[in-house]
Amino acid sequence: MNSLVKTFAAAALIAVSTFVMAAEGPGSKSAKVNVNLSTADFALEHYVAVTTEGESAGVEQLFAADFNQKIQTSNAQSHSREAVVKSLKKQKGERLNCAVSTDIIEETADYMMAKVTLKFESFTKTDLVTLEREGNNWKVSKSINSYK
Repeated sequence: MNSLVKTFAAAALIAVSTFVMAAEGPGSKSAKVNVNLSTADFALEHYVAVTTEGESAGVEQLFAADFNQKIQTSNAQSHSREAVVKSLKKQKGERLNCAVSTDIIEETADYMMAKVTLKFESFTKTDLVTLEREGNNWKVSKSINSYK
């Protein structure tokens, strides 16, 4: 009798765990994708992929908690980390039709400033990106955009 109860309990446990895993599915939100941001170059490369190629993996991981974005136009704008992450997630899979170039302006052991230039057919967007080391990873802490 005791072994029969254990058998039923084990079968119920297996059934429940199978249903839970099936309900989560392969692309569930609980599965986080970790992107290698161990160097400033990797973080900058991922930033370019996120902003120009519609890459959505590791978007939250890429930006520092105090990240902000400033857009220099006649009506200067400022965007929070949450607004930028939300916008980039909506652009998942969308590739921008532009030529991209990156130049490192300044680099130390814990800090990098880079200039990312996006050359479109009728205008150019320049993005000054500041990256900082946080523990073992690099994060984007600031972005200043201008247009010509």
